[in-house]
Amino acid sequence: MAYKISDECISCGACAAECPVGAISEGASHYEINADECLDCGTCAATCPTGSISQE
Repeated sequence: MAYKISDECISCGACAAECPVGAISEGASHYEINADECLDCGTCAATCPTGSISQE
């Protein structure tokens, strides 16, 4: 199950910098996770300062 970034994202980029496979990119309103590339490792969720990332 892939992770998802909610609208509470402040677009700081911390999650993208820590993603080991580069599955996170900047979207129109906040960062987004490509579910097909996500390894479900949880590194992004642990890094997010606002707690905006959770499993779908």
